[in-house]
Amino acid sequence: MSKESKELIESFAEFARLKNIDRPTMIRILEDVFRTMIRKRYGADENFDIIINADNGDLEIWRFRKIVDDNSEDIWDHDKISLSDARKIEPDFEVDEEVAESIKLEDFGRRVVQTARQTLIQKVKDLEKDLLFQKYKELVGEIIVAEVYQILGKEIILLDAEGHELALPRTEQIPKDRFRKGDSVKAIVHRVEMVNGTPKIILSRTSPVFLERLFESEVPEVFDGVIAIKKIVREPGERAKVAVESFDDRIDPVGACVGMKGSRIHTIVRELDNENIDVINYTDNIELYISRALSPAKISRITIDEEEGRVAVYMRPDQVSLAIGKSGQNIRLAGKLVGMEIDVYRDTDEEGDEDIDLQEFDDEIERWVIDELRRVGLDTARSVLALSKEDLIRRTDLEEETIDDVLQILRQEFEEES
Repeated sequence: MSKESKELIESFAEFARLKNIDRPTMIRILEDVFRTMIRKRYGADENFDIIINADNGDLEIWRFRKIVDDNSEDIWDHDKISLSDARKIEPDFEVDEEVAESIKLEDFGRRVVQTARQTLIQKVKDLEKDLLFQKYKELVGEIIVAEVYQILGKEIILLDAEGHELALPRTEQIPKDRFRKGDSVKAIVHRVEMVNGTPKIILSRTSPVFLERLFESEVPEVFDGVIAIKKIVREPGERAKVAVESFDDRIDPVGACVGMKGSRIHTIVRELDNENIDVINYTDNIELYISRALSPAKISRITIDEEEGRVAVYMRPDQVSLAIGKSGQNIRLAGKLVGMEIDVYRDTDEEGDEDIDLQEFDDEIERWVIDELRRVGLDTARSVLALSKEDLIRRTDLEEETIDDVLQILRQEFEEES
């Protein structure tokens, strides 16, 4: 066996071990490369045996051919050899006997061997990428912990325990997240993509699945399946609503998730940069579910239009701002949780006052202003008047001057009526 082949196999075996490639795979890669070399030189490889011992760098390549008469039509077949050529190898060969010929690596030429070396390294790198892709494909939706390696404009690069690079884009970070090099970061594997033949592993801290996994890690009843998480909706870092259901009548799902004095939920809240988490007891009773979703606001009555997928919720004036929440957050999340559009109205029955839909003012108030008020749950004149000017400035993207004009138009309407 040549020094050339010994060095090639030993250096490749060492490289494969560094990359955690198992022995059968390593042998298969070596054989694939040598068979490619054989096909390039001899046109076919079916009549070749390759014996590799990776431990001591041994390589044997044997070529088998059947001897045919010099005048035979089969003389040019890849697995045949003429009698005269066979007798150059061994003088006493006869027709129909088999010739086993040892092929040395150096017979292929220096350039081919050099190419083989590069091909072997590339094949391992490709295999390593494939293994990484498959590993993380199976981890999609699972929590991992990684270390911040580099902070870029659009994303943070982290390293896992094996030193593989993972990406946490800005869009998948909680707005208040502030990481520094060396920080330990908890996130879920969001998706895995192949970009130019290289796996890109994208993490997320904003996905509802991340919050679900945190509940599983902090609440044993959720992990064991005694409590089911029916749905999670989030505005990352700000507020989340989690609907839970217990399969054991003795266990209160909300109490179990919150824990004694909030011990369980506090751990999750801290991880999510103080995200406000409402845990809600799920129910098939849609009216009760809507009422719980809008908590902490108290509802007087509900009208549901299932065909349109809209809900009209009536409540006392002092409850309206609670139902809407900061920048319309509470009502938006409640709507997503129950899967319907929720419109909040002041319950005017007790006051004997009529209310007017904001859309009726579109001859005096610009359309985009009405849309902005509706965006934060203000659909009627009285729902707007129930809030102070400061509240309206804080909750909407409207200028103070615009709000002054709106309030004046609405007040004037009710003054004229009275």
